[in-house]
Amino acid sequence: MFNFLQKFISKKEVNHDNHLITPVTGKAASITEISDEVFSERILGDGVAVIPSENIIFSPMEGEVVQVAETNHAFCIKGKNGLDVLIHIGVDTVTLKGKGFKSYVKVGQKVHVGKKIAKADFNLISNAGLQTHVIMIITNMSKLAEFNTVTGNVKAGEDEVITFRMK
Repeated sequence: MFNFLQKFISKKEVNHDNHLITPVTGKAASITEISDEVFSERILGDGVAVIPSENIIFSPMEGEVVQVAETNHAFCIKGKNGLDVLIHIGVDTVTLKGKGFKSYVKVGQKVHVGKKIAKADFNLISNAGLQTHVIMIITNMSKLAEFNTVTGNVKAGEDEVITFRMK
């Protein structure tokens, strides 16, 4: 019965303080699958990679955009809960110099779960021989006492891909 009632609760009313929603529809996978060691070796932090099936990227959390890459392939969001989250579209996509990317947000802008933040041309990325995974990592893992990720099919704006407990 609680799942039934959950459908009637606005996404803005749901407490998002202990999880992150997938930024893109697709298939969630381990970050260790990424060909770039900076991500797969968790040098910047830990997270999840999503093999996208749609081209729109959404905010995974409530917070503020604190950085947008000049090429619109990466975004940093500071969560209301204090987490710093990096969303990186593709691997080595900085080499495309912005071609195939569109940003819908700017630095200083407040975002909520499910807010459209970017669009990516994954066919262009793939045709350039680059990995298309959308990578989401928490860059300040030291704030967490627990951290878990999920794998499998996920829908943007709806499905949790990372759950955590703050220290």
